[in-house]
Amino acid sequence: MGVVYTDLMAGLASASDGGFALTIPDSWMQGRSTYGGLSAAIGLKAAEASFPNLPPLRSMQVSFIGPVGGDITIKTELLRQGRSVTFVGADIYGEKGLGARSVFAFGQARPSLFNERHLPAPQASAPDDALLLQKHEGLAKFAYNFSTYIAGGGVPFSDSKDIESVYWVRHNDDQANDMAALIALADMPPPALSARFPEFAPISSMTWHVNVLTDAPHTDDGLWLMRVFAEDAKDGYSSQDMTMWSKAGELTMTMRQSVAIFV
Repeated sequence: MGVVYTDLMAGLASASDGGFALTIPDSWMQGRSTYGGLSAAIGLKAAEASFPNLPPLRSMQVSFIGPVGGDITIKTELLRQGRSVTFVGADIYGEKGLGARSVFAFGQARPSLFNERHLPAPQASAPDDALLLQKHEGLAKFAYNFSTYIAGGGVPFSDSKDIESVYWVRHNDDQANDMAALIALADMPPPALSARFPEFAPISSMTWHVNVLTDAPHTDDGLWLMRVFAEDAKDGYSSQDMTMWSKAGELTMTMRQSVAIFV
């Protein structure tokens, strides 16, 4: 078993003169690079450590610029601090240069006329009745830090006609329960278009946009319900929509992702 999430992230508790430093173990790699969800979570933890007392995370944008792994450094920057919203940037560097760039928007709650949710959770098999994705061979190493249950739609690399999949996902580390841990988990489901693939082929996330819809996300049994939906596939790229609900059906995150496909 590799390094668990909370032990890995404990290395971001303090910064050195050149920023934060961390070593990514092999068990958190996705091919040649660090798993994208972990890269985003590392950026968020570094931002929170650099600028204490930030308001809740409202939105995040991350670009996965190049492969990065092993020994990395993270540099953060306060981009703007307004009355309600604070923007913080975080860059991750490896031996070959910039690997990931994130911008986080933290925002204080404000009085509003609106308190609405318009996306109901999809129909899904119960976790106990769903197929464990990690029983499949050929998954990237990082995937075994999670338990991912196929609860509806297409199965990755099955030559399916489906363009959406539904999953239950949870950390295998029971202590992984803060916002950064949720960001790390939210990128776990394979891209929706992978269900259409007749066999395994490389996939690489390029950009990821996340909107966080609750100040203090919570679920039961560590399980989150996720739907991924492929809207488009052309010229070696796919655009997909991603949504997350708590086990009780509370809408928690909406996301968009641009994915490079090699099939």
